[in-house]
Amino acid sequence: MSAARGGGAGAPVPRVHAVPGPGAEDVVVATGGRHEGAVYTGTADGALWRVSHDGSHLERVARTGGRPLGLEIDPDGRLLVCDAHRGLLRVDPATGTVEPLLAEVGGRRMVFCNNAAIGDDGTVWLSDSSTRFGIERWKDDLVQDTRTGRLLRLDPDGSVTVALDGLAFANGVALAADGSYVAVAETAARTVVRLWLTGPRAGSRDHLATDLPGYPDNIARGSDGLVWVTIASPTDPVVTRLQQGPTWLQRAATRLPAPLQPQPARTLRVQAYDDAGRLVHDVDGDAGGYHMVTGVREHEGRVWLGSLHESAIAVVDL
Repeated sequence: MSAARGGGAGAPVPRVHAVPGPGAEDVVVATGGRHEGAVYTGTADGALWRVSHDGSHLERVARTGGRPLGLEIDPDGRLLVCDAHRGLLRVDPATGTVEPLLAEVGGRRMVFCNNAAIGDDGTVWLSDSSTRFGIERWKDDLVQDTRTGRLLRLDPDGSVTVALDGLAFANGVALAADGSYVAVAETAARTVVRLWLTGPRAGSRDHLATDLPGYPDNIARGSDGLVWVTIASPTDPVVTRLQQGPTWLQRAATRLPAPLQPQPARTLRVQAYDDAGRLVHDVDGDAGGYHMVTGVREHEGRVWLGSLHESAIAVVDL
């Protein structure tokens, strides 16, 4: 099944809701309480915003003092924020209070806290994209293919373990609806890795998706039970050749002036996979006014989008 395929004529055109800050990288939808249906996002200036379900009302709820990326909502209605500079934070949107939860692993500060998912038992699974490069140098990690990304597990008692390491730019994180596995996107490898948590395969890893048509960023389980995957940019043959080239060439490429470096192509694309790894939806939209989708949330037939580059969030109806 395909919700939509192919850009250009007939491609879905998103409705765009501006926010007063650049880089609304991720989105999460409130599913209860007085703000039911509202969408939260974070921008490069450290602000966290709440946008009403129809886009008519916008409110700043907090500032993290860093660079918020992945967002989740815990059972108490608080935001769990992966801040690229400050690590994992918990934010009360009612008061704006920011509580640090995790900044170091094994005595070393996280370099690139990126995305998370919360289990029913309160366990938090989160990605640390690289141990070498922070968000300002994300292209360095992508091109040099350092494979220093990690999937971390934060238990309710505060203990931290490295669940997976050696990941090629660990990015989005999502849990199966039944908690049987946790999935993490590998941006540089264009895959979604799956770590089994229960059943006969517990402790083993495989792939939910491979050979994606571009570079995945955040992923999230939707209200439909599917794992939604952003495709931030189509596969770039130049990047592929650089990843396979010598280190000196990789470093030289990322030291070029920004206009001469490989650039993300304009695209608006998200996909959804079932637990068997079957592609269920492929939303390939009109990127004329909104591009580089890095955040996705399906909620009751609507797909909300965030972007590392845009000063806005967007929504597409399935």
